[in-house]
Amino acid sequence: MREGSMAGQDRFPAQDAEILSNPLRRTEGEEATAILRERVLNGDLAPGERLHQVPLALSLGVSRTPLREALVNLAQEGLLEYEANRGYTVRRFGMEDIQQAYAVRARLEGFACWLCATQGLPEAAAARLRACLEAGDRILAAGTLTPEGLPPYRAMNVEFHETLLACAENRFVRSFVHQTQNVPMASDRLFVWEDHAIIRRSHDDHHRILRAILAGQGERAEALMREHVTFAWEVLRDLLRR
Repeated sequence: MREGSMAGQDRFPAQDAEILSNPLRRTEGEEATAILRERVLNGDLAPGERLHQVPLALSLGVSRTPLREALVNLAQEGLLEYEANRGYTVRRFGMEDIQQAYAVRARLEGFACWLCATQGLPEAAAARLRACLEAGDRILAAGTLTPEGLPPYRAMNVEFHETLLACAENRFVRSFVHQTQNVPMASDRLFVWEDHAIIRRSHDDHHRILRAILAGQGERAEALMREHVTFAWEVLRDLLRR
């Protein structure tokens, strides 16, 4: 399953340009790593696809040296596989890999929500999460998620989950969740977006999760997030089986 590329007329697709605008990334190698990671996780580079360095470097607008750095980085993360005399390919993951990744994500992200609820959210973080929900509401207000609305909705979804992980203030939880998201179809960047009822329910989950956290309801917040991630897996599983 792939969500079609949203490339525009610029040197980078819109989501890539957003990544490159992050001032915290300083080197071409880091920028190339971030862009390639995003392309793998959102399905723009398909499982099993062989990566040819010359056209890939041209598409990124970088030289071969930072590209090689990026390829090595992603191979170390487990997203790419390297074979002598053949180069790099996007790693394939089986259904069992994906299911196990979702199971771990559900437990750990649920625990992160419990931590957020019991420790309390900083006001700045609460405001950021409310802004995410408002952005999602605006995008979905038309009654459908259009191809044009997909990139900003996906960015909102990632920001919502990442903000909660950061606010849990447990580096192991955050690190381990990120490891599960290196299984591309278990990433929070990929979801079934064509069915509006499914995406609407998912976004309503975001509202319920935040309300529970702000109310200090740790167990409820944990259960809601676990169900949120589990439901995403069940939808994806059924789609893959069809």
